[in-house]
This record gives sequence, structure tokens and C-alpha cells, in this order.
Amino acid sequence: MYRCRMLPSTDTVVTYPDGDTHSLSTVLHTEALPDGRLAVLLDRTAFHPVDHTWPDQGADRGTLGGQPIVDAIVGATDGAQLFVGRDIPVRKGEPGWAFVVVHIVETPVSGTVEVVVDDGYRRALSAGHTACHLASLALNHALAGAWSKEVMVDAAGSPNFDALAIETSTILPDGSVDVYRIGKSLRKKGFVATALDDRDAVESAANARLSELLATHAAVSIERDGHGLADRRFWVCGDYRIPCGGTHVSSVDDLGALAIRLERTDLEGAVELVMTTSRR
Repeated sequence: MYRCRMLPSTDTVVTYPDGDTHSLSTVLHTEALPDGRLAVLLDRTAFHPVDHTWPDQGADRGTLGGQPIVDAIVGATDGAQLFVGRDIPVRKGEPGWAFVVVHIVETPVSGTVEVVVDDGYRRALSAGHTACHLASLALNHALAGAWSKEVMVDAAGSPNFDALAIETSTILPDGSVDVYRIGKSLRKKGFVATALDDRDAVESAANARLSELLATHAAVSIERDGHGLADRRFWVCGDYRIPCGGTHVSSVDDLGALAIRLERTDLEGAVELVMTTSRR
């Protein structure tokens, strides 16, 4: 197995929350993966990786030392072994563990290297992620009257349908696709499923609220507890603050006009609702 240097004892310093698309980094460790490609760990990086626990936003595109980064994934090490993605056996913040960005490349690199992120692709994903958060707030608002019990609320104070019903979320360039499941568990929590019988009315209400949010011209920023990969980060937009480890635009004005489309599918014992958010 190709192996270079020692596994790090501290988290990778990540600069993408600040909007960085370029970094000069030191190679700390390199080892071969089972498929023959190389996992490269750096002291710091501007490259956004896909998270193993909630892979909604995919990895950036770009280069490391002039060669393409094939993929980037969150990894973790106890100092003896590197675990990648779903093989990580502990949660972030576990004492004695370092969480790292695993840059996957085809050929070895060493020393001081340059990380360059595809700026256009980053901006498109950042727009998609901010749009996703605004759309979730808009959908929660549209369904605020569909609850018979008190449940957790979102950053705007609406019952958090998005958090309680979400199955998967996928950030796309300039948009997103969110899949929700309304089954027995959600009904027990108090969701009145007949609220979705008039899908067009819910979609219209969500789009109206989304337009109001866009009309605020609010600034968007990332607040974080620290600069390490495992440190908590938050999306802040006006008065709203949502835990999030992704990248975002700097203002809702960067999004232009957005539209929500809802699709409902009746399943055995449940309803699936798909929300697609995209530019108009």
C-alpha cells in the first residue's frame, strides 16, 4: 500500500465556508484506496467534500497540484487508520479522532500543493443550497396549518415539516430536489395528511412565501464555532439561522427568481412528496 507520512491528529482546516476557492496546502498523508486511487490529506483546504452523514451537497470540482480531484469525501482517523465515508465508526467530535477532507486523485503529490476549485460550479451549487433552505422555509410556512399537535419549529417559527418528513435532499446547480415521506410516524406526530390533497394550493402558497423571502434582499453568511471540518457551522439569512455544513451565496439577490414544484405520489400506507426548486 502506498503510504506517505503520518495520519493527522487534528481536523482539516476548511476555508470554503469563507467562500475560498483557492488554497495553498501541505500534504500530511497519502495512502492507496482499494480501487488503486490515492487518498490525500492536507492541513487545510478550500475544497468542499461530500459528507457521509447527510450527502446533500456533492463535492466541489477542481484540481490538486494541477491534477483533477476525482472526488472528495469526509474521512476520520484515530491516528492508526483512516476511515472514509460510511466506514467512519464514530460521530464528529469524538475525542481522540480527527475528521479530515479526503481528496481522491490518481497520482501522488507531496510537499506544498495548490488547491483550485472550479468557481463557476461552486457558485451554482452554492445558489442551489441557499435556494433549498429558502424553499424548505416556504414549504413549512405553507403547511403550518396542517398540524394537530405541537412539534419542533423551524428557524422562522413554523412547524418543521421539512425536518420531520425529509427522506433525501439533493443540491443541484441553481436548485434542489427534496423528497418527503408522509406515513404513520408523521401522522402520529400530528400531521394531517389531507392537507396535501390540494397539491396545487400548497404549491401556490409555498411559491408565494418563497417570493416574499426573496424580496427581503437579505444577506447570507456562514457562522461557525471554529475552522476545523468537524466544527459546527450555520447558514444565516436575515433573522434565520439553520445548522448547515455546505456552501452558499452571499445574498438572496444572487438567486434571481425561483419556483417550487410539488409532485405527490400515493404509496402503500404513505404519501411521497417531491419538491423541486429551480430558477424560473
